[in-house]
Amino acid sequence: MDARRAVVIGAGIGGLAAALRLAADGRAVTVVERAAGPGGKMRAVSVGDSRFDAGPTVFTMRWVFERLFEAAGLALDDHVRLRPATTLARHAWQDGATLDLFADRQRSAEAIGAFAGAREARNYLRFCDDSAAVFRLLKDSFLCQPRPNLGRLVRAFGRAGFASVGRLQPFGTLWRALSRQFDDPRLQQLFGRYATYCGSSPFEAPATLMLVAHVEQDGVWYVEGGMHVLAGGLAALIEQQGGTLRYQSQVDEIVIERGRVAGVRLQDGEHLPADAVIMNGDCAALAAGLLGQAVRSAVAPRPRTTRSLSAVTWLLEARASGFPLLRHNVFFSSDYAREFRELFRQHRLPGEPTVYVCAQDRGDEPKTGAGDAERLFCLVNAPAVGDRGGPEKAEIEACENQTFSLLRRCGLAIERDPDRSVVTTPQDFHRLFPATGGALYGRVSHGWKASLQRPGCRTAIPGLYLAGGSVHPAPGVPMATLSGLMAAESLVADRASIRRFRRAATSGGT
Repeated sequence: MDARRAVVIGAGIGGLAAALRLAADGRAVTVVERAAGPGGKMRAVSVGDSRFDAGPTVFTMRWVFERLFEAAGLALDDHVRLRPATTLARHAWQDGATLDLFADRQRSAEAIGAFAGAREARNYLRFCDDSAAVFRLLKDSFLCQPRPNLGRLVRAFGRAGFASVGRLQPFGTLWRALSRQFDDPRLQQLFGRYATYCGSSPFEAPATLMLVAHVEQDGVWYVEGGMHVLAGGLAALIEQQGGTLRYQSQVDEIVIERGRVAGVRLQDGEHLPADAVIMNGDCAALAAGLLGQAVRSAVAPRPRTTRSLSAVTWLLEARASGFPLLRHNVFFSSDYAREFRELFRQHRLPGEPTVYVCAQDRGDEPKTGAGDAERLFCLVNAPAVGDRGGPEKAEIEACENQTFSLLRRCGLAIERDPDRSVVTTPQDFHRLFPATGGALYGRVSHGWKASLQRPGCRTAIPGLYLAGGSVHPAPGVPMATLSGLMAAESLVADRASIRRFRRAATSGGT
């Protein structure tokens, strides 16, 4: 068998990152994807005459992509057109209050001062410093490590590190930390939303998730043409480097021979030989046996109670009026605690959901001129019950009514045309991403130990590696990209180690 042949299962961002790194290393790499094109959750969907980003809508942590491109001997700016965002998001409440956050933290502080007073502006600047401290401590000691390790984390922190973050109570919840940071409940709600970036509740997620504030302040970019263009661009680079992408091909089994990976078997019976496989998909599919019984033990089963959030989304070609939408907008529910109780305790759609609206034809300033139809991506959080027949049609319809009623109460009117709209539910996400129930972020990040319970990129099965948002370091575009890069680099290092061992054994006469 060719000892430099690898198969990547799944053309999501983690799989694409891994394949690009391996192809640049001169390996014969084949990416096998069951969908008709690349992207995974970073997918594009056509509605009417328009093409939508139907998954992630922001580009952050640019340094991750620079590292990926440099590892492949390329430059990010030569292949991806990025435009920095000056306004991060517009936030709205049903009493008519609005607050914009900006990439410039001083500008955000001034906006918060006008919104909630000078004391809260000072609290915000302290919050920025705290979130930056958390990020600095976790970046190299945790995020960029191939697998989570508490001992390494403790050693990296040292006494000085723990002293610097002790006042942040990193082992408490995000909500408790925010309640200490801010007096205004609206600001607690706004920054508590960071927990949903990994499909979790701010009332149960760890305080360390405040690092998202620093990630956003470090830069948010628009990808020219949409996020799905990034996936297509990476796929093209893989082919330029000699890799192969096979779409509408489903892997039925990861083949194990003599205790190690020997390739994959496709649904049509074709066998693709390889000495290494990188599984870029939710690791729940492995534990469920969807890729063969021989690899079920590669990861521990994930109880349904540990699933992250799913979503209900609406892709609309529609006219919007009455509210000055920017690219990113959040419309908050009136009772955040109830919303998350309904999601995680009662496992049902909220009676009044918080709504995210991405106006994909807009930028940092409100649109002027006639209200022509535009691309609107609306999302509310949902429980991951797509494999249990839920939420049922009546519940989805009630949620839809509540969603667009809340938008109207905030001043946003949307003229919807059923022929120019697409709704996606947890059941749909479960079909797209099997064994998940529609969970979009892998394991839920509740409790300080949760991040340590995600599997790393190496498994106990020689030649089998993991990538994607359900493994370490976390979900999200840059984190999944980092996981794919680390999986590929671990594979390369392991093969080099094996070769060195074999040469040493031969020269020693054993």
